[in-house]
Amino acid sequence: MTDETPIAHPGTPPSDCALCPRLVAYRAEQQARHATWWNAPVPPLGDAAAWMAIVGLAPGLKGANRTGKPFHGDEAGKLLFGTLAELGLASETPEAWDAPGLFITNAVACAPPGNLPDTGEKHACRPYLAQQLAALPNLKVVVALGETAHQAAIKAIGGKLPKYRFGHGVAHKLPSGITLVDSYHCSRLNINTGLLTPEMFKAALVAAVALAAG
Repeated sequence: MTDETPIAHPGTPPSDCALCPRLVAYRAEQQARHATWWNAPVPPLGDAAAWMAIVGLAPGLKGANRTGKPFHGDEAGKLLFGTLAELGLASETPEAWDAPGLFITNAVACAPPGNLPDTGEKHACRPYLAQQLAALPNLKVVVALGETAHQAAIKAIGGKLPKYRFGHGVAHKLPSGITLVDSYHCSRLNINTGLLTPEMFKAALVAAVALAAG
């Protein structure tokens, strides 16, 4: 995956997506305040050969919403890509991060106020995620960062939520044959409160890689 330019992948929301009035209004507000920022639905990063997908919650206001690239420009991205680099799965270039074989996206494509999408917004974006993952024929494992990503990924892949409960480090074998691995989101808030440590996060990614290889 080369992420110098957002890719046109199946399931990429249109830049003027109007499905969620609250997010459209928030987007317009940010466009007025920050004319040079991306300020649009953030497309996924990856390619059709990806074997692992990582699903986050939503673009951070000053991170992906600013840069137009998932997990670029904020502390969560530093931990994500730094950990992937430790595992030999990513490398930093002068422009951005490069992670061959990986696909990185969010359960909700637009930055929500307070980083908290509402239920309707989660549901509205779910078909996009389903299309994105369905277009990855080599996909073996999905890492869900947080419960919202867990629920979105389960539904997108075709599982039933009551059967698969979220838990950090828990792996779920889905009917499609794809394995879902849960992790707390690598947000600065979760790190600062101690809900997640870098070691816990690395362990979840190591488990995902091992399951994909097995």
